[in-house]
Amino acid sequence: MSVDPEHASASGRTRSQRPHTSHRDIADALRSRIRTGLLQPGQRMPTQAELAVEFGVERGAVRQALRILQSEHLLTNVSKGSPATVALMPGPALPPAGPAAPPQPTMVGLAPRIAEAFAAPHVRIDALCLTSVSLTLAVGEPLRQIHAGRLKPAKIDVRVLLPSRDIDLAFPAPVDADDHGLLHRRWLAQRNAQGMVLRQNLLALCTTHGVDVRVSFRALPFTPPVKLYLLGDSEALFAYYTLKRREREIGNEHLELYDADGTRSMLFAFERRAGRRDAAFVDQSRRWFDALWETISSELLLST
Repeated sequence: MSVDPEHASASGRTRSQRPHTSHRDIADALRSRIRTGLLQPGQRMPTQAELAVEFGVERGAVRQALRILQSEHLLTNVSKGSPATVALMPGPALPPAGPAAPPQPTMVGLAPRIAEAFAAPHVRIDALCLTSVSLTLAVGEPLRQIHAGRLKPAKIDVRVLLPSRDIDLAFPAPVDADDHGLLHRRWLAQRNAQGMVLRQNLLALCTTHGVDVRVSFRALPFTPPVKLYLLGDSEALFAYYTLKRREREIGNEHLELYDADGTRSMLFAFERRAGRRDAAFVDQSRRWFDALWETISSELLLST
């Protein structure tokens, strides 16, 4: 289901048709737009009358919502006479990005950014990874928010690059044995299971909420030594798969292997608006991903 531009609000969202919207619901929606950059620092907000029409409420509820955001130092000039303005330095809600930002474990840094990405009318997420475990976990919270009516994206596009089943993986790999068969079957089962859960959970939104959803997978002819998540054209999240020697019981066999814990890989965040350095990294990451998608990757069919 696509968004009809004739029914788009002044702030880029479709008009809400849901009754009983509270002033806190309005504050949550506007806060997300500020955090995700849909409303930029210094930008004038839609008028209170426009927001009242969009959310289907009286102006009093809008004023209450704006006052909440003003108390959080996200808005200035909140009054009856003129539209409010997005504060020049809104308080941070996400882990920081930019040259001075420290890396964080993948699930610490990824989950809140994925959640914020789902606040946009058109959600675009591209991922290159080993199994998509982290992405599937990170999508869980915004899915709950959508089902609760707190997030209302109109369109979701997700593309995922994963290693092909037809290659010998560089990792996970046994330390001493030449036979990768057991580890390969275990990895393949995990890759397929996580991919199918991700796809099914997102496609369910077509039926339950009328969201236009597209989820695509393609196979890489190599084992990626890094993971990359692209959130639209605004952010790139990057991490190394760092290998460790581990011991595992797989089936009835005890194995020593080299493997990486992707959920704990340290994630570096690059955000376009953080400066020229970050903007260049986001652009090059986008070009790299698109080139892999369009050239050497192949069709990937998930199966049990």
